[in-house]
Amino acid sequence: MTTTAPDVRERKSRRRGGVLGNTGLYIATSVAALLFLIPFYLIVRNALMTDQEITGENWKWFPTSIQWSNVRELFDDPTVDFARSLWNSAVVAVLSTTGILLVCSLAGYGLARIPYKHANKVFYVVLATLMVPTAVTFVPSFVLVSSLGWVDSYRGLIVPGLFSGFTCFLFRQYFLGFPKELEEAARVDGLGYWGAYWRVVVPNSLNFFAAMATITFINGWNSFLWPLVIGQDPSSWTVQVALSSYMTNQTVNYHLIFMATAVSILPLVFVFLFLQRWLVQGIAQTGIKG
Repeated sequence: MTTTAPDVRERKSRRRGGVLGNTGLYIATSVAALLFLIPFYLIVRNALMTDQEITGENWKWFPTSIQWSNVRELFDDPTVDFARSLWNSAVVAVLSTTGILLVCSLAGYGLARIPYKHANKVFYVVLATLMVPTAVTFVPSFVLVSSLGWVDSYRGLIVPGLFSGFTCFLFRQYFLGFPKELEEAARVDGLGYWGAYWRVVVPNSLNFFAAMATITFINGWNSFLWPLVIGQDPSSWTVQVALSSYMTNQTVNYHLIFMATAVSILPLVFVFLFLQRWLVQGIAQTGIKG
């Protein structure tokens, strides 16, 4: 079989187009990555500068002299116990993530697997909660928490958020696609719904649980409005509330704001880097089509 000149030209054109396409893709990806890294660069740059350099008229790409003392000043500030706020955020984020994964996974598994004539109605009620604005339930939730004496406590910060309608929905979608054969084999061995869930479903769903844990942890760490209202005493402030205290009507401590921001995002970066490969895979396993 002979190759004609038009075939050779077409083949070369395709190869050239593929190379140009890959080059364009790499350039676009590099530009997007640089744009994504700009805020992080500004945070680190300003965190290691003085207020005079940050607000000065002349732009500087790097600090004239790196102010490592800003780290010591952040943790030695008598008005804000930043180390305590980091600990509070860690406790709230970890316990909230654990509780939400347990409650919502059990609810999603029950809605997906346990036969019940009102299961669909319960599921629709769960979906309806997603349409209720947070502002509508904010005041009643605060009144309830206050009447229980949970203000300035971990219980007040964690318990009201232990159920998420959206997370429950995602778990139900995932369990609907989970292989029933594994659960049927578990029931042959004498396990009930709880045994099948705990011994079969959970060990085979760790990727999805890790994805949900990442999203839930980030949301818990970044929560601001509810901790601001419940944590009225400085000893119960979370890191986001502590950050807001550096900006008042009288003064703005720019270098402390940026240093506190840089320190506060480090746990999120570590969590994301450790669990990032499960994020897309976990969401894809829910069965939601874009």
